[in-house]
Amino acid sequence: MNSPLELSGKCTVLVVDDTPGNLSLMSDLLRPDYKVKLAPTGERALQIVAAEKPDLILLDIMMPDMDGYEVLRRLQFNPETEDIPVIFLTAMSATDDETVGLELGAVDYITKPVNPAITMARVRNHLQLKRARDLLAHHNHFLEQEVVNRTRALAELQDATIRAMASLAETRDNETGNHIRRTQHYVEALARKLQDHPRFRDELTEDAIQVIFKSAPLHDIGKVGIPDRILLKPGKLTPEEFEIMKTHTTLGRDAIVAAETETTQNNPFFRYAKEIAYSHQEKWDGSGYPEGLVGNTIPLSARLMAVADVYDALISERVYKAAFSHETAVEIIRDGRGSHFDPDMVDAFLSLSEEFRRIAQQFADSEHALQAQRDRIAQDLSTEGVVIGEGSVSSSGG
Repeated sequence: MNSPLELSGKCTVLVVDDTPGNLSLMSDLLRPDYKVKLAPTGERALQIVAAEKPDLILLDIMMPDMDGYEVLRRLQFNPETEDIPVIFLTAMSATDDETVGLELGAVDYITKPVNPAITMARVRNHLQLKRARDLLAHHNHFLEQEVVNRTRALAELQDATIRAMASLAETRDNETGNHIRRTQHYVEALARKLQDHPRFRDELTEDAIQVIFKSAPLHDIGKVGIPDRILLKPGKLTPEEFEIMKTHTTLGRDAIVAAETETTQNNPFFRYAKEIAYSHQEKWDGSGYPEGLVGNTIPLSARLMAVADVYDALISERVYKAAFSHETAVEIIRDGRGSHFDPDMVDAFLSLSEEFRRIAQQFADSEHALQAQRDRIAQDLSTEGVVIGEGSVSSSGG
């Protein structure tokens, strides 16, 4: 079996020399084994290279108008031709001349008058070296592409796993699966709007926004641990029931912490997932839960999530209320500026309200999904012995 470095097919060799006799000699020597191109000037050589990139160039140094050094400089300056191996053909033997050429990027020298056997050996050796470099470059490109493909596949698997985990919580709540996608895109849109704001630009880097987007679906993962009689209750919760409901933030954070302990790397995904799950029910004025954090002590990612989650809760049908209009939801969030929400985030939201409407429409729940959700909730409540009645209206996303 032939080595992959063995030359298959005829490689193209460009010979550049201002002496017709030298061109004829080199052509007769090389043509039996290679496809030969001839150029009597440096300018003509560059034209040939531009039209058909050769595998190797044999380049005379002493030529009028444009010498071999200048031809090589131009080849090296062009990213499309810098990798073509160049062997100088020269009657000069001074060490300084050889040094200049090698420093410019020539791979070898052949001294005139040429020795046919030595010339053929060097041409073949350098073509094989070029073949080896090309194979290595191709292999490296393949490996790089394989890493990109596998990284993309892993990211898709991670995203699917995150959505599956989040959907587990949503199937027990009075929401449908598209709530996850809507809130993800609300958060992303709001973060990008604030990316250049002086208060947020240092933290809202492109990488941070992407990770926040990925972690947003886990904001209510802790609802898995809330009993149906409370989670699905159509009316106002009692103080005792509300205390239990509030624990979904802690349950969510603790579940993410447990997953984080299984890893050996410091992944920012866990940081943002914990912040969002634990603190998205905090309010700017300190009246939220679980810790009653105030203002900037609430993590930035959780403040973003608060706006996104409440907006979606308002425009969505819930067991205890009909869906509010987009306009009503916008007014409720406007009214929460400086009390429920970070004022600058509300300002950004107001300028983006039509983008939020578009996202809501893009990921709207089908009537079939909504009816299936109503039927399931009614069945669950019937099993729990709860009668669906007129419930209270809340602007809370949780």
